[in-house]
Amino acid sequence: MNKIKIHIRNNHWKKGFLPCDAEGEKNNTITKEEFEKGLDQYPELRKKIEYLIDWDDENFALSMKTADVLIGWQFPNKDLKKIAPNLKWIHVISAGVNHLSPFDWMKEDLVLTNSSGVHAKKAGEFGLMSILMLQNHMTRLATHQKNKRFVSLLGKPIEGRKVVVVGTGSLGGSMIKHISKLGAEVIGVNRKGKGVEGCSKVITFDKIDTVLSDADFLYLAVPETEETKGLINKERLDKLKPSCGIVNIGRQSVLDYEALRIKLEKNEIAGAILDVFSKEPIPKDSKLWDVPNLIITPHISSDSEGNYIEMVLKIFLKNLKLFSEKKKLVNQIDRKLGY
Repeated sequence: MNKIKIHIRNNHWKKGFLPCDAEGEKNNTITKEEFEKGLDQYPELRKKIEYLIDWDDENFALSMKTADVLIGWQFPNKDLKKIAPNLKWIHVISAGVNHLSPFDWMKEDLVLTNSSGVHAKKAGEFGLMSILMLQNHMTRLATHQKNKRFVSLLGKPIEGRKVVVVGTGSLGGSMIKHISKLGAEVIGVNRKGKGVEGCSKVITFDKIDTVLSDADFLYLAVPETEETKGLINKERLDKLKPSCGIVNIGRQSVLDYEALRIKLEKNEIAGAILDVFSKEPIPKDSKLWDVPNLIITPHISSDSEGNYIEMVLKIFLKNLKLFSEKKKLVNQIDRKLGY
C-alpha cells in the first residue's frame, strides 16, 4: 500500500511577514514532538503515512514532487500544479485563508481546509474583555493616563446595551454567548441571516444599515471576502453614535481605518480596539500609534498561549483519518466564498 506523504511547512519569523516575531514563530511551529504526540490519538495512522517537517523553502520543491498533503500557513502557490502533481489536500493552520486568495492556483479537485474552531474559546474571552473595556471607558482612560490627566469616567453595567456583531461564526459566536449572559442585547449580522444562540435577531449583510444607528458597540469578526471588503466604510461609520465603541478581530479590509482614525481624533467615536492590520507589524510611522482612545493589540485576540498547534493538529489529524478512509473532510473552504 502506498503511504500518504505529508509535507509539514513551518515559517521562520521575519519583518513584514507572519509570524512577525519570535514568540509568534514559537506558537505556530509544528515540531516532531507535537506531531508525534497528536498521532498517539490515531496510532493506526502511523503505518499509513510518511511526513517531512520543513522550514520555509528549504526542501519545499523537492518534497512537494511526491507530497499528497501539505499543512502550513504560507507557501509559494505559483505553479503549484506543476510542482506538486500529486497534491490532493492542503490544511491551513489558521482560520483565515484570504492570504491565499484568489484561488485560481488550485487544481479543481484540490481540497483546502482550515483550522476554524481552534480560536473560539480565546477569541470569545478577548471579545468579552474588549466590549467591557469600551463600556468602562478604558480606551479613553488609557489616553488620559498617557496625557497625565486624572478624569473620572463612570460606566454602567453592560445590561441593556446593544452590541452589533458582524460575523457570527466560531469567533463572533463565542463572544456572543459571553456578552448575552450579562444581559446585553445582541444583533447578529451574517451572510444568510441564520439564527445564532444569544442574539435577539440576526440580519444579513445587506441590512446592516438598519441597525448601525442603534449600536452601542460594533464588533467585527468576519474573514476577508469579496462580500466583506469595505463593508464598514466612512458612510457607515457616520451612521454610528458618537458614544459607540468598535472592536475589530476580523480583517482590516472590512473597516476603513483611515476614516475611523479621523473620527476618533474628532471625538466622533467613543473608542476602538483593533487587533488586525493589513501590514503586520504596523510600521513605526503609522498614524494609528498616536490616535486617541484607540488600543492596538498585535493580532493576539484568538491565539492561545502554549497549545495552539495542539488544537490545530486535533483538526488536522481527525481529517487525516478521514482522508485515509477516502471520506469527506471537515472545515472545507468554499473557494467561491473565500471561507
